[in-house]
Amino acid sequence: MNELRYNTRPYMDVGLLGDRSAPSTAAFICLQEVLQGQLSDILHDLNGIQTKERESSLPNGPHWAHIGVGRGDGHSKGEYSPIIYPVQLFDLLYFQNVWLSPTPDRPSKGWDAGCERILTVGVFSSKATGQRLIACCTHLDNAGSESRKKSVGIILETIESVRREWSADPSSGHKNSSIRDYRPAVFLAGDFNSQPDQEAYLAMEASNLMSDLHNYVNPSRRYGDMTTFTGFNRDQDPEDRGRIDFIWLGPKDQVSGHQCSMEDGVILEAVPCPRWNVEGYTVLPSRFEDGVYSSDHRCVVGDVVLYPE
Repeated sequence: MNELRYNTRPYMDVGLLGDRSAPSTAAFICLQEVLQGQLSDILHDLNGIQTKERESSLPNGPHWAHIGVGRGDGHSKGEYSPIIYPVQLFDLLYFQNVWLSPTPDRPSKGWDAGCERILTVGVFSSKATGQRLIACCTHLDNAGSESRKKSVGIILETIESVRREWSADPSSGHKNSSIRDYRPAVFLAGDFNSQPDQEAYLAMEASNLMSDLHNYVNPSRRYGDMTTFTGFNRDQDPEDRGRIDFIWLGPKDQVSGHQCSMEDGVILEAVPCPRWNVEGYTVLPSRFEDGVYSSDHRCVVGDVVLYPE
């Protein structure tokens, strides 16, 4: 699971999420390999809905809601790659589900993939500022190298298409008219099943669109382990472990570790200010003293500021 937090710093999983994601926090939570029953438990608990009040439907608030579908049938069958967002802080303008295959408009497997893979995309608007943001979550195939590489192409094409469709009109009164790109900023979180020297990561890194958030934080300021996939066996072969879970930010040329001066939501600097300022990178533990793993992956957390256009 991945979490992106803005300008802030099974039940054990829910406790971990709840500790870091208060309803007033501008955070997005991206999960992978989630079945509907698990997603229901997470959403009910994050929203404070007691067990006796639970229904078969997934709650839409009062604090948290989600977008995403089961990849098996486009409804509830199979694993979700959901995006959970704070409904009191963001309005959902649009969402879509894209299968990572030659037929992305319907449930399907692609190339040498072992199973269906999906991309979840949402366009959000800040209730406070009206600023738009594109959020994406995915889980690339573990079996097929060709599938992983071609899936990155589909993801990039989808992001570019959504950014064009939801671009703002530069004549509508942006506070910082020096920024040329009025298309929304975007983040992508997910399990790539690809380490930084392998095909899917290299394809995304080579794009002109997305940057790995991890690389904008000085190593001395990163918190936690480097490895994000551990498996459930502590004696698992070390070569099977690695950093395969990422948070990507775009557009690439507007990501920085530079903080801009602001007053009342207006950027004061004369030079163009990057859209994204990366403030922190954390990999949370997944195993504690009782020896129980909350997941075979560690949660990746990015702390960022998204400046107004």
